[in-house]
Amino acid sequence: MADALDDGPFFHGTTADLRPGELLSAGFRSNYRPDVVMNHIYFTALRDGAGLAAELAAELQSDGAAPRVYEVEPTGAFENDPNVTDKKFPGNPTRSFRSTEPLRVVAEVHDWTRLTPEALQMWRDTIVSKSPADRGEIIN
Repeated sequence: MADALDDGPFFHGTTADLRPGELLSAGFRSNYRPDVVMNHIYFTALRDGAGLAAELAAELQSDGAAPRVYEVEPTGAFENDPNVTDKKFPGNPTRSFRSTEPLRVVAEVHDWTRLTPEALQMWRDTIVSKSPADRGEIIN
């Protein structure tokens, strides 16, 4: 990649229990829209942004899985996430990216900021409580 979009470090939020060296890849159902199989794997350069994604993933699953944040490294090219860049926010203030290539897990991160109960309830009201079809379009 000639011009780096961001130097990182990069993070991914999930409920999966992973180990360093494991790969995260596209091809799985979206947490937000289970009817959509994702063509990309998503990540951010904001540790707490990955924490938010992890908390939402845990809320959207009914199995009681814990939210987890991992430092990851892209194994190939990546692009700005069009689901939040320019379409919803000018530029890329969320430092969110996606790739069709896997992400390699570097380490689990434990010092991310958990949502307050009030913030978690706000996300439940705006996303979790909605049917998957009403959670918005995913640019896949």
